[in-house]
Amino acid sequence: MIRVLVTDDEPLIRAGIRMILSSAEDIEVVAEAADGREAVELARTHHVDVALLDLQMPVMDGLTALAELQRAAPRVRVLILTTFGERQNVLRALSGGSAGFLLKDSAPAELMRAVRAAAAGEAYLSPGATRHVVDSLASGGAAQREERARRRLEKLTERELDVLALLGEGLSNADAGQRIHMSEATVKAYVSRILAKLECENRVQAALLARDAGLGV
Repeated sequence: MIRVLVTDDEPLIRAGIRMILSSAEDIEVVAEAADGREAVELARTHHVDVALLDLQMPVMDGLTALAELQRAAPRVRVLILTTFGERQNVLRALSGGSAGFLLKDSAPAELMRAVRAAAAGEAYLSPGATRHVVDSLASGGAAQREERARRRLEKLTERELDVLALLGEGLSNADAGQRIHMSEATVKAYVSRILAKLECENRVQAALLARDAGLGV
């Protein structure tokens, strides 16, 4: 049997979760807590396998309780259950060591799948939470690309950066020259130097690098 602790400051929510989980033959709700501090105490005394923690609770919130459980009862797998799906909460819960993140509007079958996955040592994210994580990873990838691009651009002079920014906007040599009061031939010479310094094969690669670095944006 999977021994579960349900933590929520609303009695009706706890009762609903208990009813759902008790319908499963392999899951047993062994304790209920109304706040994070009580959850930490009960998790240690009731030999809990999986703890469901609400985020917004009095006395001690879910993320603080998660950190306490990591220290006091590291074998307990924690699932964050909340109505709040903001990206920062998802990421803080996952980085804090939770086994998963569920929104309270999840279907009963999804709740049971999450508990079983957590008990088996697996991670579980609701579809809504997964979207937040994917968005964040994509943002993180963009940040890393920007950092790498900016490091490559450090070898350029200020004027070369001006020209590169215009390449990033897709301007031709003639249009770029008009923008910064240079002849087309001078811009062309700058572009050649930029490509050589950045080791880019063509102006398209240089333009993409400019966009990654945030030039002209």
